[in-house]
Amino acid sequence: MTVRDRPAGAADTSRPDPSSGTPAPPTGRRTELALLVLAAAITTASLVSVELDQQHELSWTLGYLGLAYLALFAGAHLAVRRWAAYADPLILPCVALLTGIGLVMIHRLDLGAVTDALLAGDAAPSADAPRQLAWAAGAVVLLVVVLWRLPDHRVLARYGYLFGLVGLVLLVLPGLLPSSISEVNGAKLWIRIGPFSLQPGEFARLAIIVFAAAFLVEKRALFATAGRRLGRMELPRPRDLAPLLIAWLAAVGVLALEKELGASLLFFGIVLAMIYIATERVSWVLIGLGFFVGSSILADHLFAHVGVRVAVWADPTADFANTGYQLSEGLFGLAYGGLLGTGLGAGHPDLVPLANTDFIIAALGEELGLAGLTAVLCVFLLLIGRGLRTATAARDPFSTLVAAGLSFSLALQLFIVVGGVTDLIPETGLTAPFLSYGGSSLLANYVLVAVLLRISHQVRRPIERPAAPSVPLAHAATVMSPRPDLERS
Repeated sequence: MTVRDRPAGAADTSRPDPSSGTPAPPTGRRTELALLVLAAAITTASLVSVELDQQHELSWTLGYLGLAYLALFAGAHLAVRRWAAYADPLILPCVALLTGIGLVMIHRLDLGAVTDALLAGDAAPSADAPRQLAWAAGAVVLLVVVLWRLPDHRVLARYGYLFGLVGLVLLVLPGLLPSSISEVNGAKLWIRIGPFSLQPGEFARLAIIVFAAAFLVEKRALFATAGRRLGRMELPRPRDLAPLLIAWLAAVGVLALEKELGASLLFFGIVLAMIYIATERVSWVLIGLGFFVGSSILADHLFAHVGVRVAVWADPTADFANTGYQLSEGLFGLAYGGLLGTGLGAGHPDLVPLANTDFIIAALGEELGLAGLTAVLCVFLLLIGRGLRTATAARDPFSTLVAAGLSFSLALQLFIVVGGVTDLIPETGLTAPFLSYGGSSLLANYVLVAVLLRISHQVRRPIERPAAPSVPLAHAATVMSPRPDLERS
């Protein structure tokens, strides 16, 4: 991926000229609408399947969930048509389908919880699906506001250092607050005030990506300066390692203060990837991996919560009734689902603790099987691929780095989540983007999508052609220019 040399604040004149007589190229909005209809059909059919399997009848809940879902993404489509008409037509349908699949599984877990409560003689718990739909409504509104109020994303480069400060504050703030208002399930990631709760780290990720892009565009020549040469590799100078060291120290600080392995890994990985994209030097990646391996070994010995997760990763069934219960049940569910799954509503994903948040991938794998889960992951890969394609086609380095950073953050988060659920890597507690229950993640990821749509619109918008001369050629004035060879003589 190559970073272009156009200044981040340069004017963009890429607008079709109506006077040129050339018809404007298709915007892709019809394709987007057709794919949104397909996503709505899949979501509605899945909701019907869940209710028939769980309750053997259709309830009014299905009606308002389905209608609200249709209204939300119809509004999102109209907003994209109005303010980002040339945006990639596959981005919004992928997001809509993933949000719909998550809503279906959360509703399915709600119905299972009600059935279990009735069998046990307890009161039915409150449903999470309506709240998730409310968060989705807020996320779509936020997407519309960003598209409306951010006509040119490159103005963000002017406030790069401010974004960096805000991102750092949001990242470490929960770790500095009392555990009574910041700790949930052992991790200090939240700010809870009464019924309201927020996970600032989700928004910190976006701010840090904008800061890193602006900073790397400004200092790219410095980071690309060759230091010592080791074989075919050019190593950076020691004094140029300051940004990577700061990112590493911040990641270790998050790990120590907030007891959260996933957030620190995600933050450090994003910064390292953006440095590599800006410099195109493998030495940065190798040095970053060295920092990561060294800090992982130290964290295993210094932080008890990291040691527990590593021990569970090594043998999930060693402490099955306690620390290994969640991961073991998730693996059992994936194995029980097999290739084609049990069918929506026919499995037992509610046996896994936090199945609607941390382990929603295991719930989907049980009821959709390996084939269905692979299809869901392919939708993610399509979304990430379109984001990276936008990055490679961007006309200025800031846009390239922001689009690449946003896309890579989704890819890395998905890898961490799926790797943890399948025991490929230690489980980290991160939630699956767009799928898992939770408002902070949904709001932040829709802002991410809005910025990607804005960059994609700038990239795909046709370049303005010069207007045709208004004076006929036969009546145009003649201009004499000297011959270059006579001037030299």
